[in-house]
Amino acid sequence: MDFHLVDAFTDQAFAGNPAGVVVLEQPADARWMQQVAAEMKHSETAFVVNTGEGAKSLRWFTPTDEVSLCGHATIAVTHVLGGHQVYETLSGQLTCTKADGWIDMDFPADPPVETGENLSHILDAPVKFTGRTRENLFAVLESVEAVQNAKPDLAALLGTWTGRLIITARGDDFVSRFFGPGVGVDEDPVTGSAHCSLAPYWAEQLGKTTLVGQQISARGGTVRTEIRDDRVLLRGKAVTVLSGELYV
Repeated sequence: MDFHLVDAFTDQAFAGNPAGVVVLEQPADARWMQQVAAEMKHSETAFVVNTGEGAKSLRWFTPTDEVSLCGHATIAVTHVLGGHQVYETLSGQLTCTKADGWIDMDFPADPPVETGENLSHILDAPVKFTGRTRENLFAVLESVEAVQNAKPDLAALLGTWTGRLIITARGDDFVSRFFGPGVGVDEDPVTGSAHCSLAPYWAEQLGKTTLVGQQISARGGTVRTEIRDDRVLLRGKAVTVLSGELYV
């Protein structure tokens, strides 16, 4: 089985978000995929059944859990396979295209619903807006610096609803960080799926449908976004760092 390590949402090696990509000839056992993801220790490892023409089965695993949507690992898979791809996933059918060095992904929008809940036990910083997406807590902070300097209490976050949190603030368009101890990822370097929530929120706030998100983790990365009705087009680049074979 072919294995690739790809840095996603970047055009430079050792930046963006690393993802494992395992290319299968037929579906694999979920327990085995989870073991491989735990061995790889990346925030996500993607498993794609490369059946040639037609939609391909695609699944994503953190070191501890299977997740329903992952943007950076989907960028990584499409970077490896190339061309126009259709994937069958837990989030429905996803369409991706690689052309001229860019990868476009058509994902479902997931705007946050305001809850007003108190996150002071997690974030020691003023919060302007709190909400929930399908699987994440969502908090808007006062400034880029507040997002950059945030040190969430991960133990407290782990005890919440799903143990996942997006924090964001206005930037050139917007900046963000993502924390997911609930799925075994303390901080994810660049989170494509989070932009399915960030893009519609900031599109409404800023009055425009095309925006650039900067995820300001230590590695950092750029996600270009465009709102199309109830869908979000995510755009990014990727770099292959390593290719080899799995023997087990």
